[in-house]
Amino acid sequence: MSGRCAALAICSRGIYSCYWKHSSERKRRCACCWFSFVGLATLLTLAWLFIWMALYNSRDDMNTKTFEKMKEWINWFMVIVIISAVLAIYCLLLLLFALFQYALNEPLDLHCVHKVFLSVGLLIVLAGVVAISREWKNEWPTVPVFLQATAPFLQLGAVLALTLLSGLVFKTYYRARRSASRVFIMLAWAVVSLVVFLCPLLIHDFSPCVLEELPPKPALVGHRGAPMLAPENTMMSFRRSLECNVTAFETDVLLSKDGHPFLMHDNASLRRTTDVEKIFPQRKDNSSNSFTRNEIRRLNAGQGFLDLQTDPLQRTPSLSDTEWSNVRNQSVPFLQDLLDLAKEHNVSIIFDLKNERLNNSDANYTVQTILASGIAQNLIWWLPRVHRADVKKMAPGFRQVYGSLPALRNDNGSHLNVKYNKLSTKEMRELRNKNVSVNLWVVNQRWLFSLVWCSGASSVTTNACHIFKDMAQPDWTLEPKLYMMIWISADLVSLLMMFGLFLLQRCCLRHAKGRCLATIINQISLELKNKKIRSFSCQLKFNIHNIIKCNLIFQSFMKALFHFSLLILLIIDVDHLLNMYINKLKCILLVS
Repeated sequence: MSGRCAALAICSRGIYSCYWKHSSERKRRCACCWFSFVGLATLLTLAWLFIWMALYNSRDDMNTKTFEKMKEWINWFMVIVIISAVLAIYCLLLLLFALFQYALNEPLDLHCVHKVFLSVGLLIVLAGVVAISREWKNEWPTVPVFLQATAPFLQLGAVLALTLLSGLVFKTYYRARRSASRVFIMLAWAVVSLVVFLCPLLIHDFSPCVLEELPPKPALVGHRGAPMLAPENTMMSFRRSLECNVTAFETDVLLSKDGHPFLMHDNASLRRTTDVEKIFPQRKDNSSNSFTRNEIRRLNAGQGFLDLQTDPLQRTPSLSDTEWSNVRNQSVPFLQDLLDLAKEHNVSIIFDLKNERLNNSDANYTVQTILASGIAQNLIWWLPRVHRADVKKMAPGFRQVYGSLPALRNDNGSHLNVKYNKLSTKEMRELRNKNVSVNLWVVNQRWLFSLVWCSGASSVTTNACHIFKDMAQPDWTLEPKLYMMIWISADLVSLLMMFGLFLLQRCCLRHAKGRCLATIINQISLELKNKKIRSFSCQLKFNIHNIIKCNLIFQSFMKALFHFSLLILLIIDVDHLLNMYINKLKCILLVS
């Protein structure tokens, strides 16, 4: 064993089994079971990390809900993401060390500390799944949405992983003594490979960005303005969203104690976004609609935004000193303030009534305020479902927006406003063909904006309008024919590589009976010393024949791979890489 291989063996054995000086002499009956447990833990923790990457778009929603329960702001989402990433990396490294040991013929003896850590990690994952299912179950549909965006790349990664692992699988196949074991190994490997190789047939229809014609870019709706650049639901935030050329302002309307509509998302209290603890310490946990107009005017609506900047896991926006000064002087705006801004810039408004009453007082006061402002009625996207019939009579020019597909169909509407994970790509495209406008909320990540763009959404409500305004096209799109060429080429290259590894393993483990070239040379030296010339001559011929046979197989495999790669390059017309690629492959063939 070379020095590098010896160092790798010591390192992997020491970390996996805690045997640094020598291999374990104990034969563990459950070593294979614990190795399987490591593989299972790796898959589960990677899937768990994948889930949190999918949920990253809704991180603010989770943090807001935990604040409402704990009355203290902690970025729990990022804490969980960090823990999940550490678990996934730990399990993945442990699996890699186990594979290194197996490849170097080292015994697998998982240390008890790793067994405890792996068990605790799986318990954490199980507890997290239960917690999401109980407290945040509406986010589970986001996971298949994220899978739609990443499926083509995950398939290519799976093909690469299969190719790399095939050598170890074939080694296990030739080591197996029973025919039944060999049949099981190859059958399982063939099934897994078949699933991975052919899953693009489903991805073709599953992933929206595999398409021939790209729909128009969705319009942008500022979610509470531009909350990544300024305090949410403040005039500063809405003005910053105008820089993104938003089509509409999205906000939340509450009614003050004396009947004035003002803009605030939180109905339970004002603690998250204002300095109510400082101004009204005795009433800090009172509901938002228990304050009068004058009391609300005294509050600083930028306090919550300033408090967020102390969070080490929060990204701080790059604002000038003047802008930070404006943040410290933001008051809670009233609906009239936003109506004046929208009227001036001809921008629509869509809002929720956070405390709709059965006596229609909130809707009545809100509609009266809108009509008194003189804004064009078609700029108002009326979303509240309660008392919709009365609102239609009071303001027939309002654009009626529905929050669910059944409500839209029952009222024969033409404007839908739903969460991004509520509609399938097929439903969205059907609605678009029927001239139904679909607005999706809340889209904050580039991958998600690209996905709904490919799906045909009319507009999106977003916190990140400053990011999406500069996107000229989705992050990735593929024509169906090009995608088919890519995955077929990747599958064929992988099959050729697997076939070559299979032949090499057969040559090394079957014909040469597992002996490497160094072993043959040692045997030559030993037989020369014992002067067994005749037997040595016969054995030397046999060994040379095996070496030449291995080399011929390897050369044939490399030539086949070279011609196939050349064909692929000619098909996709990569002229500027062709010469360099041919020269490198020729060098490989000459050396071999």
